[in-house]
Amino acid sequence: MDLPSIGPVATPMAFLSDIHGNLTALDAVLKVLKQREITTIFACGDHLLGGDDPLGVWRRLREVEARCTRGVGDRALAEVDGKRLTASTDEEEARLETFRAAQEAIGELVRKQLGQLPESIRVPLIDGRELLVVHGSPADPTVELTHDLDDDELEARLDDDPADLIVCGASHTPFRRDVAEWTVLNVGSVGEAPEGRNAHFTILRPRMDGIEVHQDHVAY
Repeated sequence: MDLPSIGPVATPMAFLSDIHGNLTALDAVLKVLKQREITTIFACGDHLLGGDDPLGVWRRLREVEARCTRGVGDRALAEVDGKRLTASTDEEEARLETFRAAQEAIGELVRKQLGQLPESIRVPLIDGRELLVVHGSPADPTVELTHDLDDDELEARLDDDPADLIVCGASHTPFRRDVAEWTVLNVGSVGEAPEGRNAHFTILRPRMDGIEVHQDHVAY
């Protein structure tokens, strides 16, 4: 799914996250990217759990050769035996049924592929800077970088990472923050945006004199 190494990138890149098994939302984003002739795609995790077509999402990500990192939901689908879990409330039972249905839909092969996804991908840029793709934060891929953190909290979760740009998801809310020597880009959620049927995505265009960032969304 992702390449063992990536050379300095000079072409436009698209970044997605938190598709959550929502193929309709993913296809809406991919249609826009195709219109804009963007073929280099990164997905920051939580690809399959939650929506009604996890296998369709996985197949589409492979079809477009997206480079994927592993999110919390991906790791759970890969490693947790849903048949052994029990629920104590109706809400927990509903979540458990969704989890079990997703595991059954994707099968053992896809579960194994999810388990093999990296927790982060480093991308060298044409201007000499480095970009890190991660689901949560450099300090801990399971801990979110959220828009409401103050600078000290955000800096602590960046954990002195050597990358210049941190691209992440997890919180479902897109934002851009410049803190100390880093730029943090949270790309929001394709499949579970807080505002409803909008699918978030971010496009980066590397240049020798810097990088152009465009955070966008499409209704579906």
